[in-house]
Amino acid sequence: MSCEARILDANLNRAREAMRVMEDVARLAFDDGPLCADVKAMRHELRGAVAHLPQGWLEANRDSAGDVGADIASSTEMSRSGLLDVAISAGKRLTEALRVVEEVLKTNSVEAAAKVKFIRYRAYDIDSRLQARFGTGRARQWKLCVLLTQSLCKRPWMDVARAVINGGADCIQVREKEMDGGALARHVEEIIALARPAGASVIVNDRVDVAMAVRADGVHVGGSDLAVRDIRRIAGRSLLVGVSTHDLGEANQAVEAGADYCGVGAMFASSLKPDRIPSGPAYLRAFIERFPGTPHLAIGGVTPQNIHELAAAGARGVAVSAAICAAPDPESVTRQIRAAIDQSSAPQGAAPLNRSQTDPQMTQMPQIELTNTTWIGDSESVPSVKSADA
Repeated sequence: MSCEARILDANLNRAREAMRVMEDVARLAFDDGPLCADVKAMRHELRGAVAHLPQGWLEANRDSAGDVGADIASSTEMSRSGLLDVAISAGKRLTEALRVVEEVLKTNSVEAAAKVKFIRYRAYDIDSRLQARFGTGRARQWKLCVLLTQSLCKRPWMDVARAVINGGADCIQVREKEMDGGALARHVEEIIALARPAGASVIVNDRVDVAMAVRADGVHVGGSDLAVRDIRRIAGRSLLVGVSTHDLGEANQAVEAGADYCGVGAMFASSLKPDRIPSGPAYLRAFIERFPGTPHLAIGGVTPQNIHELAAAGARGVAVSAAICAAPDPESVTRQIRAAIDQSSAPQGAAPLNRSQTDPQMTQMPQIELTNTTWIGDSESVPSVKSADA
């Protein structure tokens, strides 16, 4: 029995299985055709790279029953926290297996080893692209995000912050474009101290450095700010990243880059950005239809008077600035807007929020009980399963 054949066989199987997992995640979780096609092409390239091996040689040297490593498992091997964890594990398994194949092939074909090396570097890139699609993997669909700006507040900003939290805002975005870094950091820390105990998130507008320094929940950027990819290079998955979008083209770029949520607007004319031509509720409908699982915040001129129009369009969350901050009674206005969103439950037949970004656990899978194992084809173990919920 050839030990080289056994090592190659085990790691080629491991690599193919990992690629299949990654391909299905790209295909079925994100509908990402180009990424799915790239993973599929990589599988075929790997098959071609080892085509010089004698047909049947790997299978003839296989000894699954005698594999001493078959029963060795780590404490986390049968545990995954969600689909992001599944994808990360598959990517690591793929690149590790390809490295083993490459090294062993150096003993019989330098040319084949070089091909596998090329595939391995492609795998690193594809793994990075797939992980990017998840964003942080813990995005929330907020119902009401208040854009808090001191200059817009008729009352002391701290009173406004308390009022909106009491009124039901589940997110506060700190928008202070003129404040220097040190003052902004202290300001955000005060808001975090108010918001966190109430379960509300705190997002910093534009400033990735400040958001990281004070451990805010995330950062929100516009089209002229840092790209999502650049923010991930700085912050990794430590920050939620939101992106302002004004049409489906911008939205598609943001979602593909791994934005955790999108600002969708402008819905109506706004005193905050008077030059912005509203996209209107029609854009909101189009966004929801195209990206049903991506958290969104409809933004731009949202008031108690027009919130029902957005609710009717399917809004699951809105972002509001002047209508709340400048109100004599910000808590009352917050309650009105929040109530309208709460009452606008998704219509029957609407697409479920099933994207992995929206819920890092995806959906709760039924518990399964392994019953027996059948061996088929290329020695792939396919357990029969019985659902505990059946």
